[in-house]
Amino acid sequence: MTKILMTSVRDDEEPAIKAYASEHQIEIVTSPKLIQDALDQLDGVDGVVIQQRGKVTDNVYPTLKEHGIKQLTTRTAGYDTINLELAHQNGLAVTNVPAYSPRSVAEFALMQIFRLLRHTPVVDHRVANADFRWSGLQAKEIHSATIGIIGVGRIGGTLAKLLHALNATVLGYDVKPREDLKGIVEYTTKEDLLQRADVVSLHVDLNPTSEGLLTKKDFTLMQPTAGLVNASRGPVVNTADLIAALKNGEIAAAALDTVEGEATVFAQDHQADQLKDAPQIKELVDLPNVILTPHIAFFTNIAVQNMVDIALDDVMAILNGHPAKHEIK
Repeated sequence: MTKILMTSVRDDEEPAIKAYASEHQIEIVTSPKLIQDALDQLDGVDGVVIQQRGKVTDNVYPTLKEHGIKQLTTRTAGYDTINLELAHQNGLAVTNVPAYSPRSVAEFALMQIFRLLRHTPVVDHRVANADFRWSGLQAKEIHSATIGIIGVGRIGGTLAKLLHALNATVLGYDVKPREDLKGIVEYTTKEDLLQRADVVSLHVDLNPTSEGLLTKKDFTLMQPTAGLVNASRGPVVNTADLIAALKNGEIAAAALDTVEGEATVFAQDHQADQLKDAPQIKELVDLPNVILTPHIAFFTNIAVQNMVDIALDDVMAILNGHPAKHEIK
């Protein structure tokens, strides 16, 4: 019987995993550990599926090869945790799940756009301190707002359609403008988008060209009343520069679902240490004009099901000698 090891498995994934194993008559072994901490479970394993925010350590690749494993699948869109060169050197086909549910992240970003337009970070902070004054809280209705989307791909394009349905003006910046979004998105330069948008929403992959995409010079272009939503990847934004911009009033607010250094913080309980080892994230938590969420934009019923099913479909294709739909070359 085919045996697959899935690591970094959460309780909410177990029903989808069990259903897949039953339907396809295979054995799936699950572990909450990272792949580098679960190498002792590789005996008799035919395929491996991971999900982690930290790097896969270099010793994993030859170990997988030694056990006769031919692939390494991540059930996430991002695959920067995997060293593709080392994987290929060890004969491993690498696959990901590029589109588990664009709607899940787009809906989350839309919610955060509404929250920034309605000044809810400041409202929540004031009310928590028994301050119920209205000063500075006049909001913009969505149909009167201009929203800039950086990265108009699967997720950004879905968000654009939602915003267009609400009669918002939608600006887009992408190296590959989409013809199917004509009449929905006004494509422009990054600089023009930053200058005009009431809220900027980021939806780019993490790669060498997107790392540090927004820094100090970019924040100075934005309106002092503007907000930023990041539901893509943390390193896309220079955190120190963002904090300075938020403190200096260069931008009004930010809603961040992902930040630099999140791997040691998100999905963990830090009530005891109060983030003493993550000072930048602690500073963001304490700012009254920041909404911080722990990388949960994707986290819906449909997305979790799709992440499991699509990842395992690719593993089964490779094990059966067929091309995987989502192999990364």
